[in-house]
Amino acid sequence: MKILLVEDDMTLAMGIEYSLKNEGFEVIHANTLAKGRQAYKDLEIDMILLDVTLPDGSGYDLCKEIRKGSDVPIIFLTACDEEVNIVLGLDMGADDYLTKPVRVRELIARINAVARRKKKEDSNSDKIAFRDLTILPLKYEVYKQSEKIALTSVEYKLLLLLFENKGNVLTRVQLLQKLWDIEGDFIEEKTLTVYIKRLREKLGEDKDNPYIETVRGVGYKWIGEER
Repeated sequence: MKILLVEDDMTLAMGIEYSLKNEGFEVIHANTLAKGRQAYKDLEIDMILLDVTLPDGSGYDLCKEIRKGSDVPIIFLTACDEEVNIVLGLDMGADDYLTKPVRVRELIARINAVARRKKKEDSNSDKIAFRDLTILPLKYEVYKQSEKIALTSVEYKLLLLLFENKGNVLTRVQLLQKLWDIEGDFIEEKTLTVYIKRLREKLGEDKDNPYIETVRGVGYKWIGEER
């Protein structure tokens, strides 16, 4: 796998590059937005590790540019774990985010999990209809009535997990492990809260007739009847 690392902290970049190469990944390092943009254009990149704050601009800008024509996996590296920053990155189409300082084992686990999600295809059905929602698993697309809903890969997987277990409560630990295909210890529970919140907002959930029920102290479940 060829990974583009866009990071201006040279010490951090060297550590990440060394660790990833030891795991068999090919790493291309760029320390500015401009160099990262050029490397992405010139090379066939399989995944991008993207710093948010760079000397010549914001990683958010590059993410927006790339998302206009590509679904290449993007993992943000950020020094800020505030919800607003997480939401901003997810809204732009990032597949995941990591808070600095980056733990190498966690980074590798997240990279592998994102890569698996991208390759996985659901061959059980070519169409799922639920109330005003239509899910096309083979195309990774979701529509509300006739309007396409733009979901990140994690949001999409969360939707399918909840739907496939409709009527049953999935604990927060179960969801964390299933979403990232890694031990839940690597993921903060706040991350799941953000994804649930964003999924509800994107689905345009009606509070009086919701899709997702919060079971306090336990987890979440998909409610309602399939049409």
